[in-house]
Parts: sequence; C-alpha cells; structure tokens
Amino acid sequence: MSEEVKPTEEKPPSTAAADFTKYKTAADITNAVIRKLVAACVEGAKVLDLCIEGDRLLEEGTGAVYNKPVKGVKISKGIAFPTSISVNNAVAHFSPLPSDPASSQTLAKGDVVKVHIGAHIDGYAAVTAETLVVGASENEPVTGRRADVLKAAWTAAEAVMRLVKVGNKNWAVTDAVAKIASAFDCKPVEGMLSCEQSQNSIDGKRRIILNPSEEQKKARLEESKTTIYQKESTVTYQLKMKTSRAVFSEVQKKAGAFPFNVRVLEDEKRARLGLQEAVQHGLVKPYEVIYTPSNTFVAGFHFTIALLPAGPALVTHPPVWYKPDLVKTEKELEDAELKELLTQPLREDKKSKKKKAKEGAEEK
Repeated sequence: MSEEVKPTEEKPPSTAAADFTKYKTAADITNAVIRKLVAACVEGAKVLDLCIEGDRLLEEGTGAVYNKPVKGVKISKGIAFPTSISVNNAVAHFSPLPSDPASSQTLAKGDVVKVHIGAHIDGYAAVTAETLVVGASENEPVTGRRADVLKAAWTAAEAVMRLVKVGNKNWAVTDAVAKIASAFDCKPVEGMLSCEQSQNSIDGKRRIILNPSEEQKKARLEESKTTIYQKESTVTYQLKMKTSRAVFSEVQKKAGAFPFNVRVLEDEKRARLGLQEAVQHGLVKPYEVIYTPSNTFVAGFHFTIALLPAGPALVTHPPVWYKPDLVKTEKELEDAELKELLTQPLREDKKSKKKKAKEGAEEK
C-alpha cells in the first residue's frame, strides 16, 4: 500500500464552493439525525425501530432543502447510507427487516452501539458513524475493555483526520491505526476500508485499508442478516429473470447510486429473490453483517473529510456522545510521534503558514 493521497479533480471556484455547500448541508442533516438517534439509544429501545426512525428522519431532513429546480432540473437528494445500529461484536451494517427474527433485538445497559447513517444532496454525501455505551454517564463512566476499544477507535479517528492530506501515503494511515489500536490492546477489524468520495459515489477507487494483515482472524459473516445493498455502477449484465429485472429497476429508481435497505422495496420476498441474481453477477453488492468473537466489543467512528486547497476540512460533525469524561481507561498512547500529531490542528491557520514560510526563507 503506497498510493499517494491526491486532491479530487479541480473545478471552477464557484462550482466547487456550491458542491462543498451541498456536502455541508448533508452533514448538518446527518448530525441532526444522529443526535436524535443517540438520545434514543436507551435501555429497552428496539433496534428495528431506531433504524426505521433514522431513515425517516434522513428523508425528512433532505426533503426540506434544495426544493427549487436548477435550470429546470430537480436536484436528487436522500439517504446516502441507511441507518444501521450494530451492537457489541457486530461490526457494521446491521439493519433488520420486520420479518427477521433479529428484529426483536433491544438495547441493554452496557451495550456498545455503533450508529451509522448518511445523507446526500445532489449526490454529494456526508456519511458518519459513532459509538456509544448504553446507560453510561459521567457519574457512571465506561471502564474496562469497553473503554479501551472506544478510546482506541476515537484516538485512531483523530489521527486519521490529520494524516489524510494531499501528498501523504495511505500506508501512513494504516500504520498509525495499527499502533494506536495496539496501545489499547485492541486490533483493527480486518479489511475495513476508507474510500474516496465524489458526486454519486461513496466507494471510489482510491482506498485506505485499515488492517491488511492476513494473520488477523477474520470477522464472522452472517449472510442471512444482510439487508443493505448498493448498485455497482461499473458492472453491466443483462438479467435473465423477469423478477430480477423488475427489482433492479426499482433499485435504480429509489436508491440510484447509493446503498439502500431492502425495506424500501415494495415486496420483500420478491426483492430477496431478484437481488440474488443481481448479486451473483455483480450488478449489486451486499453490505454484509459481520461479527467478531462473541466475547469482544467493536467501536467505530466514521467521518467525511474534504481535501481543499487551504488544507483538510472536516465535512461531518464531531461525535455527539463521545467525551473524555465518559470513557475511563488505564491504558494510554505512548508513541511520542503520534502524541505530537494529535496536538496539531486539523488545518494550519494562515498566520502559522506565513510564519513557517518566513522561517524557511531565513534559514536559506
């Protein structure tokens, strides 16, 4: 892994500014939704209800903006990633259907809960995720292995924000994540990716893999629980079954280029049948539900960041729930270089840049 992090294709300033505004509008919507979901993640809350409510709020939020056609064309907007609520050792993408046996799952005190959502405006997506522990408070903070994994995940996220810069190599990100996880006696989940985003794409070709090691034990896959899928824009194939063609057409109409939950399709049984052929031939890809061993916990933080000419800019908002006072671990990061990195601002202000440039000129 040695690919350089590069800026996205240049656009005229006015267009680029308008696009960034759409990213930020989508981010404001996801932040408002995730605030409500975090508040609703209490003991006894039903995971299915949380997922349905999250999707409803995303549709409501995107439906309230950019309603005026541009040059006679209506702007597309909506869900960029369906609400998933993954608990404890479930890594990601858990969003059950009402017909699933797992739809009865409720949250319990001490559960480590990953909330993952995304919204888009005109194809410009803001995808975010954060982790919370049910019932924790400053008076009763998270401790033990739950605290270790939470602190490791958030510290890694803060480091990655500072390392994703134009000119940096992606292996530097992978290496930092591994070192931070090790400091808290944790391991990055194998095969998890950070992807380049662009209009109508959240899984671009430029990617950073967080744990490429073949030595790590792979997380366990549960195919029966997969409910989130995405149309693969680079593959073409003529589906043979009439049901498959009808379902694929419905997917294109309702979700476009973005991931969708089977819940949005008219007939669940028909959708399941139609998706089988589409998945088999690569027209649609599944977002699989995977698990680590049952006695472990997984924490994750997702964010969207833009590489702008003036430096990196965080598109999505900081986590709603996570605060140092809520997470108490006895383990600490000792790596001096990484500790220094974490003290740096995400983007240097103009005065600091001018000062460094002046010092460099004087040294010459």
